[in-house]
This record gives sequence, structure tokens and C-alpha cells, in this order.
Amino acid sequence: MRFSPTFLDDIRDRVPISNVIARRVSWDKRKTNVSRGDYWACCPFHGEKSPSFHCEDRKGRYHCFGCGVTGDHFRFLTELEGLSFPEAVQTIADMAGVPMPIADPQMEKREKERTSLLDVMEMATQFFQDQLQAANGARARAYLRDRGLTGRTIETFRLGFAPDSRNSLKEFLAGKGVTKEQIEACGLVVHENVPVSYDRFRDRIMFPILSSREKVIAFGGRAMSPDAPAKYLNSNETELFHKGNVLYNFARARRAMQGANGEGTIIAVEGYMDVIALYQAGIENAVAPLGTALTESQLDLLWKMTAQPVLCFDGDGAGIRAANRAADLALPHLKPGRSVRFALLPDGKDPDDLVKHEGRAPFDKVMAQAKPLSEMLWDREARAGKFDTPEARAELEARLRQLVAVIADENVRRHYQQDMRDRLNSFFQPQFQNRGGNERRNFGGSNFRSQKGGGPGGPRTPVAASDRLTRSGLVRGHQGNTALRECVLALTVINHPALMLDDYDEIASIEYDNRDLQKLWSEMLGAAAVVAGPHLTRDYLLECLDVAGFGPLLKSLDQQVRNARLWTATEEAAMEDAREGYRQALAFHKRAKDLRWQKIELERDIAQATEAGDDAEIDRLMRASQEVQYEALRLENQEAIIDGFGVLSGRVKGAASH
Repeated sequence: MRFSPTFLDDIRDRVPISNVIARRVSWDKRKTNVSRGDYWACCPFHGEKSPSFHCEDRKGRYHCFGCGVTGDHFRFLTELEGLSFPEAVQTIADMAGVPMPIADPQMEKREKERTSLLDVMEMATQFFQDQLQAANGARARAYLRDRGLTGRTIETFRLGFAPDSRNSLKEFLAGKGVTKEQIEACGLVVHENVPVSYDRFRDRIMFPILSSREKVIAFGGRAMSPDAPAKYLNSNETELFHKGNVLYNFARARRAMQGANGEGTIIAVEGYMDVIALYQAGIENAVAPLGTALTESQLDLLWKMTAQPVLCFDGDGAGIRAANRAADLALPHLKPGRSVRFALLPDGKDPDDLVKHEGRAPFDKVMAQAKPLSEMLWDREARAGKFDTPEARAELEARLRQLVAVIADENVRRHYQQDMRDRLNSFFQPQFQNRGGNERRNFGGSNFRSQKGGGPGGPRTPVAASDRLTRSGLVRGHQGNTALRECVLALTVINHPALMLDDYDEIASIEYDNRDLQKLWSEMLGAAAVVAGPHLTRDYLLECLDVAGFGPLLKSLDQQVRNARLWTATEEAAMEDAREGYRQALAFHKRAKDLRWQKIELERDIAQATEAGDDAEIDRLMRASQEVQYEALRLENQEAIIDGFGVLSGRVKGAASH
């Protein structure tokens, strides 16, 4: 039976090509980058000792640089496994969990009709192109010339002109034998609630909209008259065209991405002319939604081309609102390695303005300053008002928590929670410093009020942290070098991955303060998820992390624990001792985090009591703050005792237990 292109595209998109090929090859661990969907192996089509066979999930293609074989899911199965094409389709459909289409005469008839509609759209495109070059297209040509478009660009995008006539296109198509029903099915005429149908597009510059297979499926029309009710008009929804599922310039941008060797991205701008102007300036990887806000389907199309598309918006109020809507749209669908970035243009400028006079350099500068989604969200919420009271700060914290909670992926959600906590800590800290000159001081260094005016309780004793505590990981947090406790946690698990067999959930939920360790941990968990049981070895993890660029960080961690003589975190330690060291380090890590949050909450409460002038409450809170700091000091001392003397045997791997 004949399979529709839509069905084949659907099952291809649902199954990563690496899953198909992995049944016949073993991936090279050194060259493969799982997080990017980039895989290398020895070619299954010809004998070789070094891996030259490459496949990319993003492109859905494979290629061998040795023998030159190339193809997609179906070709791999037909050429390597000897399946017929229907058998290959059945295999991929089974992997995708999609039922095979049932032979249906009505469906086949519909597919033929769809093909004939594409032929009609091609005729209409040629008609509009011819009209642009005819005498009545002079004004449209002048407009495009004033916008800076060259003849080559106009031809590349197949721009045209719809004459100011109610019947010119309809009569042209009828003269070619196209039926009234076909013209109406293509959305080329208005035929509902009127006695006689008439051309939908009149006196407009025409922009053909192409499918992913580069067939014209719809049009956008830009009015020439300033009095037109709608400046831009799109085709209505048809059998061929569903506006929310299509991006303008999708196929051309995808080709540009495929030629970028994985180094490029996709840029989503707001309109047709933005895309065309950028293309003429040498930026071919831009797409645009079709006159409406970005939809989930369009966002999925972007993610099929690249893991981190850039959404480009005007810097005015409307552009900022559109960017915020896109941020909220993307948030629930984030996955490891999959996000969006935001580029905001100077107020009053669009991409066309930026590249018209100075080329692509000003636009490239805007792209270089694109913000990650987390920063976009933070800026929106943190600039939404004043946070000079505890209630306002609590409201901001609650709003951020609510925003992040919609992220479906557990690991991404956890890292966003950590990122927002770090931002809140940095943002709130100045709220508690030097409020009212010398009368109020920052919590943790000295008292909130000077010793003069101590209130009913007399002069207040400064609450000062010891030098040891000030230098500790608890107070210093992630601002200094990687805390030794975090080094021990990370390196112990990496050197002894068998720990993950028993405590994977707890290990996966460890939250590091150090940003580098956060990234390392995410990469390590991703690598560990690929294999299981005895195949999860230290050498495998080190190799994956080294390929991902974490080699220098691993050397630094190893040097820190060896300098501190924390041998339980090293490779040489016996498993029993490594497990005990890991559990002790994790317990200290959790307790230190609890104390740090108590410290932050007390800072807020003391600030509130100080503002209210409640001296009794200030006394109570200051005593509580002292207890927290003393507890932190006890924790540091206890940890130092265990680090210095140890509770374990000192045995090494392979040594007998006593």
C-alpha cells in the first residue's frame, strides 16, 4: 500500500534514529555525545576499526564518512536488514507505538485530492509571481525595492502580487481547468455567506507559505493600501494549511541548520519581512509564526531543529509581553538540554531595521546578548514591584515557586528551583545591609542596631561569627571555591558508581551550591541513565564526563580531597568505607543547607522586627540567630574531627575486612 507523507513524517519524528541503529551497532563512548543526540560508531555497512559512522537524532539522518552511505530510518532497515519498505515502515510504527494505516479507498482518494490541491496552489503562486512583474505590479515592485529587497531575494522567496480585482485569480485558475470546489478548498476565494465567490487576496504583496516538504500550502498577503482593514492577511484554515502548526521559512532554515555542523541555532522572529531581510543579510536560519503568538506546535517544530532556539522580539511593550507569553508557553515543556533563549531588540527597531543599513553585525550583537529562559523569568518577576517589606519578598518567592512548579521534567525543575533560590538569596541580601545608616547592620556580622540605643535590654552584644565559621562552606556558600563537602559527595559517587545501585533517587536529588558541580552532576546522571548494573563503571563515567568537558574540574576535585587527605572519596578506598564516607558527607550537607535556610529566614524576621521597632522580638530573634551560628560552628567542628581522625579502617580496594 502507499503511505502518506504525513504518516511517514509522524513516525520518523517519534522515534530517534539512534534507537533504530543502536540495535546493530555499539556507540563509541569517546566521540558520542548523548545529551546532544550525536552518535558515532564503526560503520555496519563496511568493516572498519575506527568509528566514521555518524548519526544525529535532530536531523534523523545517518552518514558514513568512510564508505559514503547515507539515509534515514527506513533506508537503514531496508539496506542493512533487508526489509521491504512496508516492513521497515511497520518496524518504525511499532517502535513509535502508532498503528499502521488501514487501506481505505476514501483515504487514498483524499490523498489524491490533497495532491491536486497542491498543484492548484503552485498555479496560484506562479500567477502572483507573473503579476508582480507585469505592469500592474509596478507599485508593489517599488515597495519591495524601497524595503531593500533584491531581485534575487524576491525570486528566492517567490514573492508575488495579487491585483486589485475580485476575479482575476479565480478566472485564471478556471481557465486552467481548476474546478470551483478546488479553488474554494485551497482558500483562494471567499465563498461563504456571499452570492458569488471572489478572490480572497486583492491589492496585496503575496508571500507563499511552504510546508516542510517545500510545497506551497498557503499565502500571506501584505496590503498595499493604508486603508485596508488588515495590514497582513493569511490564508484561512484548509485541508493543506493549519496556521498553528506551520512556521514561515521552516524548510529553508532547517537546511541552513543542517549545514551548520550542529553549531548554529534557529531564530524565531515576528514577521515575513523580518525573515526575508535577515536572509538577504546572510542569516538564513530564521523562521516566523504566521501573524499570531507562538503556539506549542510551533515550539515543537523549533525543538525538532535545535535544542535551544532563540526567540527574538521587539524591545517595546508589545514585544516584551509577547516574550513573556512565550516564556510561560515553553516552561512546562523543558527537558535536559532543551530550552529557549530570548533576544530583545532595541526599542522601536525590528530585524529589518537593524540589518538594512549596517548589515548583520548589529543583529549578531543582539543575538550574542540573548538571555536564557531562567534569566528572562527572573527579570520579569524581580522588576514587577518593590520588595522592601517581608511580605513583598515572600510574595516574590511564592510566585517564583509557583512558576517553576509547572516544569514537568523532575531534574530540570529541581535545577530551576536551585537557580531561583540562588537568585533570591543574592537579591534579598542587600535588603538587610546598612538600612538607616549605622543604626542597622547586616545579620551574621554584627548586631542590627548600634550599641547606643540598645532599648530596654540595654546594649546588644554583637552576634559575630568566628573566623572559622566565616571561612566555612556554610557561610561562604557557592561564592568561594567548591566546598570540600561537595567535592567529597561528588567524587565519592563518581569513583564508586555502585552507590547508585542502592541510593539512586537520593543521589539524583542532591542539590549543589556550586554551579560547576550542578552542571557536572546533571551530565553524570544523564550518562548513568544510559547504562545499568555492572556496565556502570568508574571508567565509563570518567570518559563521558571528560568528553563533555569536565576533565579539568574532575582533576581539581581529586586534588582538593587528596590535599585534605579525605581518602574515602578516592578510587583507592574500599566500597564499605566509601559508602560510609558518602553517607556522612551527605548528612553534613543536608544539615548545613537546613541551617543556611534558617539563617535566611531569621534575617527576614529580624528585618521585619527592626522595621516595627519591636525590641522584645529583636532580642528573641537575635538569640535564635546566635544558636543557629553556634550550631553551624558545632557542625563544622564535628566534621573536622571526622575528617581529621576518621571512623573507618583505612582499608583499600581488595583488602580483607576485619
